[in-house]
Amino acid sequence: MTTPRRRSLHLPLSSRGQRRVFRRRRQPPRWRQFGMGIVLITLAAVMLYGLVQLPERLDTVLLLSTSIAQLIAGVRALVLGLLQLLAVVLVVLVALLALVLLVAGAIRLVRALMPRPRQPIRPS
Repeated sequence: MTTPRRRSLHLPLSSRGQRRVFRRRRQPPRWRQFGMGIVLITLAAVMLYGLVQLPERLDTVLLLSTSIAQLIAGVRALVLGLLQLLAVVLVVLVALLALVLLVAGAIRLVRALMPRPRQPIRPS
């Protein structure tokens, strides 16, 4: 038997002899990390302040009860739609079953009315 040939895959190396994919990423400078931290904290504080001011600007309980009522109405409409679809499928299945029974009955009736061929008498 022959041994399979092995091919070496030579990938281009960076200047330091290590592939670029496996190198560790450099951390951003400290001033950039500090600035991004300040920006994120400020953004979170502004958002929380807006959420605190929200009850003064609109009636939260009314908003909540309205959204729950609309959710219940939507679920009710979904269930009603599914029930109607199920009823239509059921009617179609009953109609198909009636057609199959009608064709099967007609075939049996025709077979019953057709004359049967005479079978030759077999000598025993």
